[in-house]
Amino acid sequence: MKVLLVDDEKEMVAALAERLSLRDIDAEWVTCGKDAIALLGKNHFDVLVLDVKMPGMGGLETMEEIQKIKPESKIIFLTGHGSTSDREACEKAGASSYLMKPIDIEVLIKELKEAVKPLKKFDGITR
Repeated sequence: MKVLLVDDEKEMVAALAERLSLRDIDAEWVTCGKDAIALLGKNHFDVLVLDVKMPGMGGLETMEEIQKIKPESKIIFLTGHGSTSDREACEKAGASSYLMKPIDIEVLIKELKEAVKPLKKFDGITR
């Protein structure tokens, strides 16, 4: 699995990428939405983990731009400043998950795996 982490807290995002790498998850990181979009144009990522509140281009705006380039992208939001309105906006935008910092690494890994599961298509058979 290849993951892109986007968070303006450099030390936190670097540490999170390292922790994922130790668990055999290929994780790259950037500290702003513009860098994420540039990297996405050159690389494939199975899942993107975006901070909701970032200076300049916030998480939702970054997601909007990502969906223009790669609409199939799976996105998880990670925030230290959660609110019901932010959660609803993220869900409405199509995010796979909305998680709070500090995040338990095992919870994040579970959500990453869940986000990349293929959707089961209805085969027309009643079971």
